[in-house]
Amino acid sequence: MVVKLKIAGFFAVLCTLSMAGGVRAENCQLSVSQPYIDYGVIRREALVESRSIALGTRRVHLNVLCAEPAAIALRFTGVADGQGYRFGRHGRFSLTLKHAQVDGRAVEWAQAHLPGKAFDGQLLPGQVLVARAVGKRLTAQVEVDTDLPANALQVSNQVVLEGRGSFELVSPAVPLSR
Repeated sequence: MVVKLKIAGFFAVLCTLSMAGGVRAENCQLSVSQPYIDYGVIRREALVESRSIALGTRRVHLNVLCAEPAAIALRFTGVADGQGYRFGRHGRFSLTLKHAQVDGRAVEWAQAHLPGKAFDGQLLPGQVLVARAVGKRLTAQVEVDTDLPANALQVSNQVVLEGRGSFELVSPAVPLSR
């Protein structure tokens, strides 16, 4: 995921989600609907006095297609920043997986190290989320939320801020039952 922000009296933000061009884990392939998220132009004059600036939630679709039924587990690797991933020097973006389905049926997430407990789908640094069903196709909506401290926008020249990372398919240690 690459998130870019250009600053020079105006701000343009771009966020990139990647998965290495169709990542494969065993017999599965992962893809995202769009690898870049463009937050558009932000004019300094339009900013409200605040300690931080939320750039809004953007959504992309994540798909995993497997040749045979499989337990599907995901992680996102990027530069960790507390409960999210670094965006520029001081900003942060977070990822949440919503509306997950395996083979057309709603499914909950579990953390790989806490398989019996349902989880809300927030994809934290170093964490692996496992779909609580076995199947051939997983679909989910990825919500990307990006925040910046207000002082990150106080520059005199054009600046690019970005955050990077990628989704990975992970083989769960213990297969889940159907």
